Amino acid sequence: MTAPQPPTPADELRGAGLRVTAARVALLETVRAGDHLGVEMIAEGVRDRVGHISLQAVYDALHALTTAGLVRRIEPPGSPARFEGRVGDNHHHLVCRSCGVVVDVDCAVGHAPCLTAQDDRGFTVDEAEVIYWGLCPACSSTSSS
Repeated sequence: MTAPQPPTPADELRGAGLRVTAARVALLETVRAGDHLGVEMIAEGVRDRVGHISLQAVYDALHALTTAGLVRRIEPPGSPARFEGRVGDNHHHLVCRSCGVVVDVDCAVGHAPCLTAQDDRGFTVDEAEVIYWGLCPACSSTSSS
């Protein structure tokens, strides 16, 4: 007996109630293959896969995919928006103050009072966003030499 195949990007779009287009499939694949890409890099990746697409169409598709929960938008302060395909978990990010690289880090575990609002003011909290700032290994070694 063969194992069930994972859903294709087209299946995921349909499952989210979105119209399946070549551009949306290419955008979802580009985001998932990339590493916290900005809009320009995503547009370039989509163009490599399907040809011409306007920047506005990329923004519109990213908005639809983010709203549907298929991609995640992150926007570290002082940085343009970036998008990633890792969704459905409460992971956090490390951001290099020097070169701007962004990497995933699993959620803080153990006693982490900063992740629980002291007064949630009636909100139903379902996610906490934590950004760790510092220097990546490459920038750390450059600054210490």
